[in-house]
Amino acid sequence: MSTEDLEKYETEMELQLYREYRDIVRQFTYVVETERRFYLANSVDLQVREAGGEVYFELKLSDAWVWDMYRPARFVRNVRVLTFKDVNVEELDKPDLELPEGPRLT
Repeated sequence: MSTEDLEKYETEMELQLYREYRDIVRQFTYVVETERRFYLANSVDLQVREAGGEVYFELKLSDAWVWDMYRPARFVRNVRVLTFKDVNVEELDKPDLELPEGPRLT
C-alpha cells in the first residue's frame, strides 16, 4: 500500500467516524474520553479512588455508545471503566453538526 493510498484510507475512515458520530450524538448528553476509548452517554458517575497510594478513576456510564471498531454492539446499557489515566467528561450542547468545508472525497 502506497503512502498516498494509506492517507486516503485514513481520511475515509475519519470521515466515516465523523458521520456515524454526527448521526447519533443528539441522542446523548455527555461525551467521555479515556486513554483507550471514546464514549457517548446519558449518565456519567465519575469517582476518584485510591488504592495502595495510587489514584485511579472509576467511571460508570449508562445508556452509552462505545466507539470501538472491533465491537459489533456499540450501544450498551451500562459500562464500567477503571483507569489510572486522565478522564475527560464534557456535557454536550448538541449543536447542529455539519461536515467541514473542503474538497469532496470521491
